[in-house]
Amino acid sequence: MKGTLYLFCSAAPPVFDVARAIEDAQSRGWDVCLGLTPTAARWLEHSLDGLAALTGHPVRFAYELPGQPDVWPEADVILFAPATFTAMNEWALGLTAKFVVSVVAQGVGKGIPTVMMPCVNEAHVQHPAFGTSVATLRTAGVTVLYGEGVYVANPPGQDLSGGYPWAVALNAVERAGREPAGA
Repeated sequence: MKGTLYLFCSAAPPVFDVARAIEDAQSRGWDVCLGLTPTAARWLEHSLDGLAALTGHPVRFAYELPGQPDVWPEADVILFAPATFTAMNEWALGLTAKFVVSVVAQGVGKGIPTVMMPCVNEAHVQHPAFGTSVATLRTAGVTVLYGEGVYVANPPGQDLSGGYPWAVALNAVERAGREPAGA
């Protein structure tokens, strides 16, 4: 076992393929814990029990109550994919009302290797917050998979040509998991 991978997903169409991504990560030797934004959890509500069975851990999308123990092992690597325009901007600004955004924000501070691949369209990319958020996250040490060869935005209302590149994200997790924290 390589360690524990926290896989966090926003409500974007690739979230419907998360079971396949989990199975791929597990085949690579990762113990996967799945966290979702509240909207992504609502999208997958009929699959949450199955996803928990697949990972062997509860699927989390809300903070635990004060005094409750954490039900997951410590993360060795975090992957936030798909990360929506909203989630990545919240993260870059430190707005941590969502459980998964708070964990990735803290993960950076703890030196946990963190990879983020957005799921945005070309209109989002034109907004000034997008570039600022990408730069902020990269400066914080996050591996942001955006640009040629990793993830390129699609036109609004159109499917991503070739599908969401989950394998690219998991390959980046493999590289991040081999690097010492803070490298």
